[in-house]
Amino acid sequence: MKNSWIKLSIFAVVGGALGFAYYYFIGCRTGSCPLSSNPYIMTGYGVFTGLVIGWNRDLFRRKRKE
Repeated sequence: MKNSWIKLSIFAVVGGALGFAYYYFIGCRTGSCPLSSNPYIMTGYGVFTGLVIGWNRDLFRRKRKE
């Protein structure tokens, strides 16, 4: 159980870093884009996406007990 929380945390941190990188390198400079013009929002979306991917990855890899 503890190992899965560590993996999920790693996915969240990587997702947040990728969300911030998207804001920094690709984001909207004019401020007219509500998502990509704010670093906090993009980082939050990155963390959320990382958590969803990490949770689904862990969910599908578990073996079911019969």
